[in-house]
Amino acid sequence: MDRRTFFRNSLGVSALAGSYLAFGEPKELLAGVALRLSTAPVDLVAVRGGEVAQMFQKGIEAFGGMGAFVKKGQKVVVKPNIGWDVLPERGGNTNPKLVAEIIRQCLQAGAKEVVVFDHTCDEWQRCYKNSGIESAVKDAGGRIAPGHTEGYYHDVAIPKGKVLTSAKEHELVLGADVFINVPILKHHSSSRITGALKNLMGNVWDRGFWHGNDLHQCIADFGTFRKPTLNVVDAYYVMKRNGPRGVSAEDVVTMKAQLLSTDIVAIDTAAVKLFGSDPKDIRHIQIAAEQGVGRMDLENLNIKRITV
Repeated sequence: MDRRTFFRNSLGVSALAGSYLAFGEPKELLAGVALRLSTAPVDLVAVRGGEVAQMFQKGIEAFGGMGAFVKKGQKVVVKPNIGWDVLPERGGNTNPKLVAEIIRQCLQAGAKEVVVFDHTCDEWQRCYKNSGIESAVKDAGGRIAPGHTEGYYHDVAIPKGKVLTSAKEHELVLGADVFINVPILKHHSSSRITGALKNLMGNVWDRGFWHGNDLHQCIADFGTFRKPTLNVVDAYYVMKRNGPRGVSAEDVVTMKAQLLSTDIVAIDTAAVKLFGSDPKDIRHIQIAAEQGVGRMDLENLNIKRITV
């Protein structure tokens, strides 16, 4: 076995171990089926095994459809990760097929407009184009918007923040009736994991402050400002190392999974388990839970597990 094959196989074993943590052994999956008969509200949906749009369709059905979140005439802002000038298969950005399906579902639910943006790290026009997200948004009937200049961002106070007490937030989020947060799950050299909480850094202009003043605390602080209406974690292509941009396709495992929740801490907790790590080792998740942003106690939540 050559070195490249060994590495890819090792990633596969790690990813499989993580998926068992998030989705459970076969007996636990059967328990997930039983949850479908429960009358309690669903806290988190974990879907695996299908194609991107199909998994979202199954996941949103578990919440009663997109109409549970989007009402007629509302303005929806969808915030994927479009930070990097890489192709979808590299796992650096949210899968464009997921973004497109979310837009279609929002419009079918009666949304007046669905707008997509990100404050990118690489040159914004190349990120939008080469990620496949710009064309996916337009084809689905949404509008792609820029986030590359400071004029789009406005000062906001973060009353519950301990380190981050103010920020400059994109005007689209400030004016949205519905805000849908759609990160991709991947490794990150600074925060260790990119998930739903970390993805909110793409909402702001002045994120340099975050990196120089306890990144984990700032991520948690910003989570107290405005909680997304819905979080959807894309774990179809998962970058297991060299994040957030990645080096090559060798960094990526095809996991074919997806998580949905209104609780940004719960979904990150599940995402970290899916990744194969311990959520207690990711400081910003732990801090956000302590600050009351959401819950880490997955064992006490109503989780619906779906295998496509």
